[in-house]
Amino acid sequence: MKTAVLGTGSWGTALAQILCDNGEDVILYGKSPEEVNDINLNHHNSRYFDTEINHGLHAYADISCIRGCGCLLLAVPSIAMESVLLQALPYIDEPVIVINVAKGFHPASHKRLSVVIKEAMPEDKLRAVVSLIGPSHAEEVIQRLLTAVNAVSDNQEAAQLVQHMFSNNYFRVYTNDDVVGAEIGVAVKNIMAIASGILTGIGQGDNARAALMTRGLAEMSRFGVAMGGRKETYLGLDGVGDLIVTCTSHHSRNFMAGLAIGKADSAEQFLKENTKTVEGIFACRIVYEEAHRRNISMPITDQVYAVLYEGKNPTSAITELMHRDLKQED
Repeated sequence: MKTAVLGTGSWGTALAQILCDNGEDVILYGKSPEEVNDINLNHHNSRYFDTEINHGLHAYADISCIRGCGCLLLAVPSIAMESVLLQALPYIDEPVIVINVAKGFHPASHKRLSVVIKEAMPEDKLRAVVSLIGPSHAEEVIQRLLTAVNAVSDNQEAAQLVQHMFSNNYFRVYTNDDVVGAEIGVAVKNIMAIASGILTGIGQGDNARAALMTRGLAEMSRFGVAMGGRKETYLGLDGVGDLIVTCTSHHSRNFMAGLAIGKADSAEQFLKENTKTVEGIFACRIVYEEAHRRNISMPITDQVYAVLYEGKNPTSAITELMHRDLKQED
């Protein structure tokens, strides 16, 4: 089945290379002529990687290239999903599988991303939505380092198709049908990654990070189950797996955002100067509001929200967390 990867960013390029390595019929679409030419002429995407990429991978700057593709992989920020799909619709002749690889919520509607895709696509043009998500950094996948993720969908046939398309000797794909739980897990972990970066930025160590990740997993699970997810999902790749990789790596935009905020002991300058998409910033506001509406206890999220949106000093936020009423671990 021919696949079009929409987005020549780091993740789109890395995932397109997997398909190319696997002998799949794949093309890349990107709006940047510089990136498209770099991929086609130099076999690099120099804006993101130093690594040479598969010479069989071809990119296009005209979205009509997707005509005849049975799968569309969306490697774009959550805020751009609807506009990109709208551009693609005229060139979709038969129902397609849409593969989402973004992790978060829609910043405007607050909806899960599979819901956004289903609402943006006419029924006669959509076969299924599959989210390809889990603990993964493009910087490692492009180097063909070992990685395992989930193909998450309420359509098992489509999930298994995506599983077989992407799996190889360095990239292993499992399937999961807990769409709600998995999508919430990979979104909430971005909030915890910001918190982890803040801890590192203010000079805390491994003990603090271990505590943060453990209690962050408790919050993630508590929120996800309240929203309709399954508790066991949070012990898997889209829960603790993604939490570990995002809270501990300098490849993570969310961790690096928190690191900058922690070093400055303030979010003000970072928020003023940041030009990159940091999904955890949007997710924090959405989760904070929903948790308060449903009376779900999420103390770490509360403090990250206070730092990002209320100008609270990170050191004060951490002190407040440490002085909460003593309790039994839940």
